[in-house]
Order: sequence, then C-alpha cells, then structure tokens
Amino acid sequence: MRIRGVAAALAAAFALSAGLPDLACAGEAFAGLYAHDVTFIGELVGLGAAGREHGADLHLGYRTSPVRALGAIGRPQAYAFVSINSQRTSDFAAAGLSWRIPLSQRVYFRPGIGLAYTNGKTNHPPANVPGLTAEELERRTRLYYERIDFGSKVLFQPELAIGIDLSRRWAVEASYVHLSHGQVFHSGKNQGLDDAGVRVVYKFGA
Repeated sequence: MRIRGVAAALAAAFALSAGLPDLACAGEAFAGLYAHDVTFIGELVGLGAAGREHGADLHLGYRTSPVRALGAIGRPQAYAFVSINSQRTSDFAAAGLSWRIPLSQRVYFRPGIGLAYTNGKTNHPPANVPGLTAEELERRTRLYYERIDFGSKVLFQPELAIGIDLSRRWAVEASYVHLSHGQVFHSGKNQGLDDAGVRVVYKFGA
C-alpha cells in the first residue's frame, strides 16, 4: 500500500506538469532524509510538535517549473511529495506551492505552503474512563505516549528551506516541514509533526 501511495502521488505531480504547456519540459525531482517528529523547532516557534514518534522519514517528490499563470503571487513552483516513516507510524502525502528566493548567485531561500493527508492517528480515546479493562487501559496509555494525535487526517503543511546550487543540474536543501490542523480542520488538541532534514534536488529541462 505504501508503494502504491508513492506512485500515485508522484503520478499526480507529473500529470500537473504535463498539463501546463510552459512546465512540460522542466521541473525538479527531490529526495530527502528527515528526522521524524523533532521537538526543537516547535518549541522555538510555538507550533506544538508532539515528540512522541521516532525514526527517519524518506521524502520523495517533484516540483514543476515556476507557474507563469501565478505571476501575481511571484510565480511559485507547484510540488507534490510523499513521506514514508521507517518505524511505520505516520506517513503523509502533501502538495502545494513553494517560492525560490535568491539570496546570492548560488544560495536561495525556499518557503512553501500546502495541504497534507496523513495515515497517522487522530482523536485518541481517553484513558481515564471508568470500567476499562487492564488491556484496554494499557493500549490507550501506550497510544497517548507513543503516537501523535493529529486531530485531523487533512492538515496544513508549511515548510522552509535553505538551498545551494551545486551545479546546473544539482542542488541540496536543508529543510523543515511542519504538519498541523491549525484549528481549522479540527479544534482542540493540535500536537502536530515537525520534520527536519536534507534533500537532494535534480533539475530537468534546459
């Protein structure tokens, strides 16, 4: 099921590129390795990462070339990617827009915003309900301490990256990706997920 999910997300991204004439022969593929559910960034900016899950995340994705039709907002690139967790906890697929902002001839800043769908847990059952069996109490307690409660399957997916062009074709980016419902797709608990890592970018086209 994970392999089918990766294939479907990447196929959707390539279909988006092929459907727009000015994007058909360009774009970028990227792959990255991320620490899953880190807490230091959430603590710094107050986004509320959970720190409950572990392992590494593999990100695989694609970006189009800048979308001319979106010139009014700076010609962002459309992207889609999937994230697969090594501990088989919370995977997700995301799509959105990102902007490449040059800082020098080779270095650039890349903010982005999108939507994601996760197969992670939502709405944990309470463990303080009278009459639970010992097994059910243990299950709910373990769920609370070991799994993120996203609240919603659909989530906002903001991200930030700093990149450097290694050559005409290759670049590397240090990036941060956040997931949370933002009190829009759900209300109440908003533990969220923070990923921090590095991705390699390969550029197609002329």
